[in-house]
Amino acid sequence: MAHTHNLGFPRIGAKRELKFALESYWNGQSSREELKSVGAALRRKHWQEQSALDLTPVGDFAFYDQVLDMSFTLGNLPERVRDFHGDPLDNYFRVARGRSAQPSEAHDHCCHGVAAGEMTKWFDTNYHYIVPEFSSSTAFQLDASRLLEQLAEARAPGVKAKPVIIGPLTYLAIGKTKDGSEKLTLLERLLPVYVELLATLAAQGVEWVQIDEPILVTELDASWQQAFTHAYQVLGASKVKLLLATYFGELWDNLPLLASLPVQGVHIDAINARQEVDALLAQLPPERVLSLGVINGRNIWKTDLNATLDWLEPLAQRLGDRLWIAPSCSLLHVPVDLDSEQQLDGEIKSWLAFARQKLEELQVLASALNQGRAAVKQALAANRAAIEARRHSARVHNQAVKAAIAEINPQLGERNSAYTQRAARQAALLKLPKFPTTTIGSFPQTAAIRQARRRFKAGEIDEATYNAAMRAEIVHSVREQEALGLDVLVHGEAERNDMVEYFGEQLEGYAFSQFGWVQSYGSRCVKPPILYGDISRPKAMTVHWTRFAQALTDKPMKGMLTGPVTLLNWSFVRDDQPRWVSCYQLALAIRAEVLDLEKAGVRVIQIDEAALREGLPLRRSEWQHYLEWAVTSFRISANGVGDATQIHTHMCYSEFNDIIAAIADMDADVITIETSRSDMELLDAFDHFNYPNEIGPGVYDIHSPNIPSEAHIVQLMQKAAERIPAERLWVNPDCGLKTRQWHEVIPALRNMVAAAQKLRETLA
Repeated sequence: MAHTHNLGFPRIGAKRELKFALESYWNGQSSREELKSVGAALRRKHWQEQSALDLTPVGDFAFYDQVLDMSFTLGNLPERVRDFHGDPLDNYFRVARGRSAQPSEAHDHCCHGVAAGEMTKWFDTNYHYIVPEFSSSTAFQLDASRLLEQLAEARAPGVKAKPVIIGPLTYLAIGKTKDGSEKLTLLERLLPVYVELLATLAAQGVEWVQIDEPILVTELDASWQQAFTHAYQVLGASKVKLLLATYFGELWDNLPLLASLPVQGVHIDAINARQEVDALLAQLPPERVLSLGVINGRNIWKTDLNATLDWLEPLAQRLGDRLWIAPSCSLLHVPVDLDSEQQLDGEIKSWLAFARQKLEELQVLASALNQGRAAVKQALAANRAAIEARRHSARVHNQAVKAAIAEINPQLGERNSAYTQRAARQAALLKLPKFPTTTIGSFPQTAAIRQARRRFKAGEIDEATYNAAMRAEIVHSVREQEALGLDVLVHGEAERNDMVEYFGEQLEGYAFSQFGWVQSYGSRCVKPPILYGDISRPKAMTVHWTRFAQALTDKPMKGMLTGPVTLLNWSFVRDDQPRWVSCYQLALAIRAEVLDLEKAGVRVIQIDEAALREGLPLRRSEWQHYLEWAVTSFRISANGVGDATQIHTHMCYSEFNDIIAAIADMDADVITIETSRSDMELLDAFDHFNYPNEIGPGVYDIHSPNIPSEAHIVQLMQKAAERIPAERLWVNPDCGLKTRQWHEVIPALRNMVAAAQKLRETLA
């Protein structure tokens, strides 16, 4: 009998219940107990939706981030929050976002906030986690209360619970030391806490614990491989059974290591590493459980169930009860329920599976393996029909687009002149001061903006009324920027629902869900477009709004675009052709928009590539191929303009020090980046690499409600000026201001402009 389980379930809720509960609590509109009640209700509902599984994950729910949850379970709190008392949930939010709820801090000296924990991407996904902080003096102390509470909740209705935790080696690997010490030296302090945690779970009668070690799909040197062996010799003596889970890629040279670890079961991502299954089986001890991730946990296309069974059936005969099947990774990365979609095109909808549907697919596979295909004959026939329909659909394939891709040549990616010559022409045209100030593009999406968009989509107001409302918001944004004294303005993007969805809605080859929300971090959710076919651009997408905004001011107005690599990486991408082909199609579409903006007189154009780094393969040996087509895609989109047109790009929350040469190859005139949470650590790359163009290190952490002081911004920019010549530095926030409120944005930007003026007086 093949057994079924899941590695994790989306926690935001099908209607984003968690998002709204969090924001209500943070704003002081609801109580802590009300927030906890919403969390408990979501957990119950999600466990019920997984009730057909043989084992259900428990502990995968988090109010903000599962890595931050693990830090609190291990007692690894940053020193700056250890002295705060009260409910632990408030301390948790202080680490996550710099402050907790307004009422809980009204009487506390932390009411102006603390430094929020650094965020970065979870491996190569668009999910952000709070980076664990270490030093040579870090100590760990178990607090299993969260996990035990959720375990008790799950058992009350009879859930067959499998607690989920992050493994010790992955936890250390994804954290940062603040004093330059070696993270692996902390393993001997960390392991006893894990031993205590597993013993605590065993005392509760837990049989299986899922322990996630995704760093096994990355390159590990000998010291980390030896640390794995040592750690699991210690943990393997536990009274619970351990299912060691890897995902997101292949094991390569770590395969023998995984097979040798003294655990009772291993899980591998059989979507990305199917070719490794036979080799792993040959090395696994005969009693070891093998869990195969046979449903793609990161994309929304239906699984070809018949083809999957062709591969699985021999393995099931060979392994019997030792075969477990599951999604490839946690379903955190896909939307909750396709059945919620009532307006999605019926043909495209028939090709898709969200989290609930993926679990249904899993049950069809299990029934076919355990009872024979005849038991699920109708489900398999319907699946085959959907797979074939998508494969041959004329909506997927556009011969004109394929012909355009075939004609791409190196000249499309080349500017007319080198940067130094371009910079001189741009300086003469734009006449900007030293340390020019700008923002990244978006301004607050107010309740009025959201209401107008909602009413327009519902047909309650006509297009003319909606456009008038958006023009009024643009006027407001421009006037505020002029009053603040910013040097390069933006139109504020009031008309845009999302930086990817807005463009996808205007491109052929994209489809859109109503409720396909996925958590990005905390309460921040995104609704990735569905890139199902060949991409083309029927008409201009942004020119009208940018031209309107430029007419309001004599200052330069940036045209704001999302770049091809980000459009790709932040979409659910078709899986029937190489990703680089889709990216080149997007690049040609954005190139056409860039050229139309230039024709309209726009002389500063920002092409955001926030997701460039997250597309990197997890193994460094595979980086070069990705970087070649990703950088080429950006250059195709950006480099058709004349020398006097200044091209900007933006990257947020990316550890890009190790790809700085590739970023320089993009040849953008100005790059803006996130540096505020890392205290300018991301600029360490410039100690050893002479970045040739202009750069704006973000000095305002827009993911926190805290308002940076003028002195703090000056201090950050002085650090930047130690590495980059002052004449090539810009001053800007680290990301768009869409998620902030005007009452936060105005004083923060006022301090930023004042800091720039101070810098001109002292450094320029």
